[in-house]
Amino acid sequence: MNGQTHIGTHARSIVAALISGAIFGFGLALSGMLDPARVRGFLDVTGDFDPSLGFVLAGAVAVSGAGYRISRRMRRPLFDSAFHLPARKDIDMRLAAGAAIFGVGWGIAGLCPGPAIADLALGLAPVFLFTAMMLVGILIHDKGAAMLPAPSKQDADAQV
Repeated sequence: MNGQTHIGTHARSIVAALISGAIFGFGLALSGMLDPARVRGFLDVTGDFDPSLGFVLAGAVAVSGAGYRISRRMRRPLFDSAFHLPARKDIDMRLAAGAAIFGVGWGIAGLCPGPAIADLALGLAPVFLFTAMMLVGILIHDKGAAMLPAPSKQDADAQV
């Protein structure tokens, strides 16, 4: 692939990502999921439970499932040269620990990365603090992961 074609493909990928992100943010705003109190209400199953997030999640799973089925019939994505799917399919301690940390943070703050980024537009100090701490956590993870030894080819093959 020549340089000019690669730049065009990359630019289309960025534009597609921006449009997808804008649609996602609009959907979060429209559904009320930018409100941390609504998220905490969904997680409070023994108190003032708010099931609305469950419907939003069900809709997201349906759309994602349909997109996945369509993508399985395609040779490549529309705006990239290949699909970039994870090679590993196992559930290990790192995955479980990361999911637990994400869930605890989501439950405490009522925010996860997507809504937090969308909420930055509201200019609320707690959202800026959450986003800053999220970025610090990402940096700590990246530095820590870089210090760990890479799994051997044999280990990776055994886990796939």
